Amino acid sequence: MSKRRVARVQLESPVPQLDRLFDYAVPHPLVADTAPGVRVKVPLRSAGRMMDAFVVDVVADDGTERPLSSIEAVVSPMPVLPERLYTLARRVADRAAGSVSDVLRLAVPKRMVRAEKAWAAAPPPEIPEVVPASGSRAEQLLAPYPGLAAALDAGERVALDAPPYPSGDLPRGAWADLLAAAAVRTLARGRSAVLVVPDYRDQAQVLAALAELVTPDAIVRDDADQSGPARYAQYLRTLAPVPCIVVGRRSGVYAPAHDTGLVAIWDDGDSLLSEPLAPGVHARDAALVRQELEHSALLFAGHTRTTDVQRLVEVGYVREIAQTRRPSPRVVLSATREGEQRQSRVPSSAFAAAREALKSGPVLVQVARPGYAPSLVCADCRRPARCQHCAGPLRAARPGATPVCAWCGRSAHAWTCGHCGSAKLRMASSGSERTADELGRAFPNTRVIVADGTHPVAEVDAHPALVIATRGAEPLARGGYHAVILLDGDRMLQNEALRIGEHCLRWWSNAAALAAPGAPVHLVGVAGPVARALATWTQPAYARAELADRAPLRMPPAVRVASVDGHARNVDTLLASLRESVPDLDPLAVLGPVDTSESPDVATSRALVRFDYAHGRAVADALRAGVIADALRARKPRKDRGPKPRSTLRVRLDIPEPDL
Repeated sequence: MSKRRVARVQLESPVPQLDRLFDYAVPHPLVADTAPGVRVKVPLRSAGRMMDAFVVDVVADDGTERPLSSIEAVVSPMPVLPERLYTLARRVADRAAGSVSDVLRLAVPKRMVRAEKAWAAAPPPEIPEVVPASGSRAEQLLAPYPGLAAALDAGERVALDAPPYPSGDLPRGAWADLLAAAAVRTLARGRSAVLVVPDYRDQAQVLAALAELVTPDAIVRDDADQSGPARYAQYLRTLAPVPCIVVGRRSGVYAPAHDTGLVAIWDDGDSLLSEPLAPGVHARDAALVRQELEHSALLFAGHTRTTDVQRLVEVGYVREIAQTRRPSPRVVLSATREGEQRQSRVPSSAFAAAREALKSGPVLVQVARPGYAPSLVCADCRRPARCQHCAGPLRAARPGATPVCAWCGRSAHAWTCGHCGSAKLRMASSGSERTADELGRAFPNTRVIVADGTHPVAEVDAHPALVIATRGAEPLARGGYHAVILLDGDRMLQNEALRIGEHCLRWWSNAAALAAPGAPVHLVGVAGPVARALATWTQPAYARAELADRAPLRMPPAVRVASVDGHARNVDTLLASLRESVPDLDPLAVLGPVDTSESPDVATSRALVRFDYAHGRAVADALRAGVIADALRARKPRKDRGPKPRSTLRVRLDIPEPDL
């Protein structure tokens, strides 16, 4: 009599107490199709329903007579969860005190039957080849960084500053050519490369650079902009035992490409690389875990250096590679001169630079906020104008328009100041549309282009034009902008966020990198360390100084920070359990709890836990155990469908901003 087969499955459930492997018997009719990585349906006896799951492993029974439920059905015989991806997801979830199913939800797209059948019927993909001309081009692009090629071949972790200028007359940055060259060199060695970028515009630049070096069959897109069948087909391509180059966004860091030899993260300071869904793992942290497991090369590149990467450089975990000759934009710190009005938004020096540049090409003007008048104040007492219904800030869409609340959308037809009773309003700031209106009058007969969230513009031509863009929405210009003017810098720096200096330096550096070589970049009305770092193009030095300032204050990334939210009693219980589980935790590790109750009937609170990286595993395990214990205590029996877990605790590790 043959032994029964036992499948170890991972349930697709975010419930914390189900975040483990379950054993199920494999019925004889399903033995042929039940293999590691396939999707199955299994019964959950405690809930009385069927659940989707992945088969992680199939083993022979140990000979015991323990009762096991049987797999109900094999959803698809296609193995979509390779062992390397499950191991990565498990390690990432454990580091973040989360569930592996949450990570797999990001990594494995939904099944599309037609796409799967078409892939199964198609011939297997051929091994892509890199022609000698492309290989030589890649070597030339990597040559300015001495030792970079050898470091990539050796599987090292490196950080470098990308070239801050456009790629010739093409509408893309030279940084995209650099990442493409590193990926092509990896592909030429018979290994895959995974390139992770923040948004669709960065992805388009990298894809355009790769299209000049390799054939389309070697490139795989990984993003949610594709249709479901297209994305699933691209995912199946990564599972083939053939190397490829994956270009994706934050979830692309989990792409299970064959024999990965390089993982590259572009501009890791961009908040788009921080996953908002549980367990909230940043693409940078997932890449570090993946490199440790696969021993591939890891590349961090950007126009600025985050304090997170700088910490890794200082502890020797990441190697810094500088260019032989470091190029930099021509940055000018512009300020109002004697005789000019202090309220002048564009100083004469920046105005003259824009006028001269408009004779031959486009000029970029970066502003802080979109719209016409993003904020209004009382004309008499200068207090912020607030909505009488929700106390939200008022804004105006155009001159003379009725103010509208930015929160609830109500129109303030008969607004009066709650402080002085005045009915007069004054514009306190200028958005992209008002700036375009003002500069359009200052430069008559000149094209004016507005680029922001409401008016997305990806690219402009090389003809003269004034491009008014909000930070992060700057379009690319063929050959680069002939001048760049950075406005509202002082207003941006007034934000109270811990990393506002880093963010501003990144916004300004990315805009400066859009300028043509030798074109002036005017930073208006800003002084201090951030302005000096931009003017001297020494962003790593600024990150080093910021990290040194945060270390004695025990602020991230000098330490790791976790947030705990939930019912006040449950938060207190979890913090007490954490102290018992990690007795050598710093006495001042816990900040709070503070009351976050929105209703007098339910008392909720929030606490922060600061801990050293050496305690990371112990703290993550303790927090996860507390969440599971809370979920088990909160189980309430239901007559219709059995018990339903209702967890109140929410834990998130590595939050970038400690905010109580």
